[in-house]
Amino acid sequence: MTRQRATAIGFTAILMWALLALLTIWSAPVPPFLLNALCFGIGGVIGLIWTARKGLGVLRTVSWKVYAFGTAGLFGYHFLYFTAFRLAPSAETGLIAYLWPLFIVLLSGLLPGERLTAWHVLGALVAFAGAALIVLARGGESAASVPGLILAFGCALTWAAYSVLSRRLGEVPTESVTVFCLATAALSVPAHLLLEQTVWPVGAVGWVSVLALGIGPVGAAFFTWDVGMKKGDIQLLGVASYAAPLLSTLALVVAGITPATWTIGLAAILIAGGAALAARRAP
Repeated sequence: MTRQRATAIGFTAILMWALLALLTIWSAPVPPFLLNALCFGIGGVIGLIWTARKGLGVLRTVSWKVYAFGTAGLFGYHFLYFTAFRLAPSAETGLIAYLWPLFIVLLSGLLPGERLTAWHVLGALVAFAGAALIVLARGGESAASVPGLILAFGCALTWAAYSVLSRRLGEVPTESVTVFCLATAALSVPAHLLLEQTVWPVGAVGWVSVLALGIGPVGAAFFTWDVGMKKGDIQLLGVASYAAPLLSTLALVVAGITPATWTIGLAAILIAGGAALAARRAP
């Protein structure tokens, strides 16, 4: 596995996450934690099938501490994210929640063998400005609240920490993500029962959307992201992650849900420029 190939594999997670918003809209009116349980359950089952090619025994070689870490990362991020938007469904909340790519770039400088340059930081900031245009243009339903913003910051930090610390687990097989997904699905069930009313997908579109989410954005994406974080260019992937809100918006435009605006074009320029800066090698 070369660094370039691992980076390319990691980038496929960003492409899959670009469909997250569209498929989530089509899966309505399923509440978030029930959707979490269904999708991570599907992703976990697919992971079991994929892992079976090597033998499920590989899962027994992984420490329970690694499983606890991965589950805390996946479930913790989604729990904080959903709760933040319940308390403060605003553009500001979305913007703070999307600080995680910038945090990945900054925290990666603490990893052994990684070198954080001014180009990485500048690229991340320029790309963040592009993502900010997208998020702020979407607006929100109500004013932000301090608890919601704090939880949004916590979810961004949680995902960044999970992603960066995965680099320290480079010898742990990616098959371990299977257990992360299954455990996250299991934890989402009591969260759903305590916090939400059960509403199942409606019609074929709803069920197919849930299946597609479990296969891609809330399934395979976490496996390919794991490969990218462990073996790829972590700073470049961090900056490239800002393409997700742009691609997500473009998917909504193509589906006729969101109108095309000048904001999308400007955001595309900023995000592409930021990625180019991050990829530049310092002299």
